[in-house]
Amino acid sequence: MSLVVAVHGIGNHKAGRAPEEVAAHRAGEWSAHLAQGSGAELPAGALAFAYYAHHLHAAMPVSQGRSDDALDRLTPEEVALVTRWTAELDLPRITAQGRLAVPLRQLASVVAKRFSLDGRLTRAFIALAAREVNTYLRAPDAPARLAAREEVAAVIAAHRPRVVLAHSLGTVVAYEALHAHPELEVELLVTLGSPLALPHGVFHRLLPAPVDGRGSRPPGVARWVNLADHGDPVAVPRPLKRYFPDIDLDLPESVRLVDFHCARSYLRSPALAATLAPYL
Repeated sequence: MSLVVAVHGIGNHKAGRAPEEVAAHRAGEWSAHLAQGSGAELPAGALAFAYYAHHLHAAMPVSQGRSDDALDRLTPEEVALVTRWTAELDLPRITAQGRLAVPLRQLASVVAKRFSLDGRLTRAFIALAAREVNTYLRAPDAPARLAAREEVAAVIAAHRPRVVLAHSLGTVVAYEALHAHPELEVELLVTLGSPLALPHGVFHRLLPAPVDGRGSRPPGVARWVNLADHGDPVAVPRPLKRYFPDIDLDLPESVRLVDFHCARSYLRSPALAATLAPYL
């Protein structure tokens, strides 16, 4: 039994390493970040890590070429996901036709400038996010989606945590896993930098499907807290509670992100430490 089950976002795949090894390593990293934020070490074994990235990458084509060219290799589905996302970012109109007519590289540069990010890293992030999110959400019965969701559900079932702590794409996987398994009971679900409400790209592809434009809290979750940084371009549109009215607390805190949508800034934040304190 662990107090917390952590569910990662994009960019956590480690090729050539056993899933168990990656999960143990990431559990140590997340525990250290949480300890830095709270000022207190977690007990040994208090955090278990639900690692599912290997399921998604097994369903992806082998990447060819330099990572900096990744935007040029996106599929039409992935390009559509990027354009839907950037339409929510309140970007300036950078051509007479509007943002959706702009080549992805130029669009990525505008995103980087808008959020004071490194341009090359932004291009790489956008390409990776589009690929992993689209691989997970490609179809309701996609094998990769089922495998990732069941991986997370199995870790929650095995550890029976008080808290499920999910970041980025992990908020989508955890949301679906907890809905698919209503027998899984957790006292607190915390979502960090969540894209759950992204229209068409994520929200309208969720399982279960939203009803009358609203998603619902998983039945086994007693309390749901969402944390979204003001400067996080992935956690859009805001507030999340407008789309998921069962959220108990939707915190638009500033956790002073220094990297694009990184987990560690959320994990070290005082807002998260205060949220977790009664449960740890």
